[in-house]
Amino acid sequence: MTRKYVLVINPGSTSTKVAIYEAEKEIKSNKITHQLKDLEKYERVYEQYDYRLKLIYDWLAKEEISTSSLVAVVGRGGLLRSIPGGTYIVTEKMIEDLKIGIQGEHASNLGGILAKGIADKEGIKSYIVDPVAVDEFEDIARISGLKEIKRRSLIHALNIKAVSYRRAKELNKDLSELNLIVAHLGGGISIAPVKKGKMIDVNNASEMGPFSPDRTGSLPVGDIVKLCYSGKYTHEEMKIKLKGKGGLSGYLGTMDAREIEAMIAQGNKKADLIYSAMAYQIGKEIGSVATVLEGNVDNIILTGGLAYSKYLTDFIIGMVEFIADVVIYPGEDEMDALNKGVLRVLNKEEKEKIYENEVDL
Repeated sequence: MTRKYVLVINPGSTSTKVAIYEAEKEIKSNKITHQLKDLEKYERVYEQYDYRLKLIYDWLAKEEISTSSLVAVVGRGGLLRSIPGGTYIVTEKMIEDLKIGIQGEHASNLGGILAKGIADKEGIKSYIVDPVAVDEFEDIARISGLKEIKRRSLIHALNIKAVSYRRAKELNKDLSELNLIVAHLGGGISIAPVKKGKMIDVNNASEMGPFSPDRTGSLPVGDIVKLCYSGKYTHEEMKIKLKGKGGLSGYLGTMDAREIEAMIAQGNKKADLIYSAMAYQIGKEIGSVATVLEGNVDNIILTGGLAYSKYLTDFIIGMVEFIADVVIYPGEDEMDALNKGVLRVLNKEEKEKIYENEVDL
């Protein structure tokens, strides 16, 4: 049988998304939903491997897709050691780090493990693409101002890289020729200067930058210290206030932008102010990172789920279009991004990377 398909695997906390691609065309896809009772029996994420693997094979059998038709398997990258962006072969050392959760436990840690488990039986390669652990910071960006704390690269790397490649292709240029500012606008907001293809800085979407649908972003340090020691909140309660019940959720009781825009349309002035304030902070952060590129910006890209909001994007464009032309790619197609990362390697547009060669072991 001719090997022509790429199998894409994207494990989430309560689902495993799977898809089959032939070149850039999606042939089949499915979201395998997991019941909480089925996952609760496993103490560690890695222990879910056999359970999820069987469900993937069951789906392939149902769709009459033989693994002998696969040319490669790619999984969502997990919480690995800090690495440069790119498409990586899944190696034994990578598997070891994913199993132990070297930077934390997360369902995405299973992506590379599942990919390798299927690929190895067929004698083909398995990959991951641009995981959250991507770190391309210049050293100067790591300095926080407090010697005990280092700024970290935690970023929506997969989508930011994917839309950067997309824009380069549309301009008929190599990504290494461009300077871009990419704003990923979702539940968390990452705004990155992408210099010649590298994400050289970013706000940590869970702790810094603009507030978002459920996160506070940067806060006045003195006031947050006072709140932490006020005796009103436990450590766990404060963590939830900052991520989960912050941002739009904390102010308006919902993190659904569609609900908030409906409130604005009905004349709710508070909703208008808070929603506009989020857009204002996004615009301000874009302006800030433009200085990192010394004003040499080819395009500003707005992407992620919130980029569907014309109300929001119009506000942001009004603030930042003096810097560079703004392009909007709404949504986030992780499956397509993973497939394209593999295609760039298979088509010899870029070289595959080896985990052990890129990290400090």
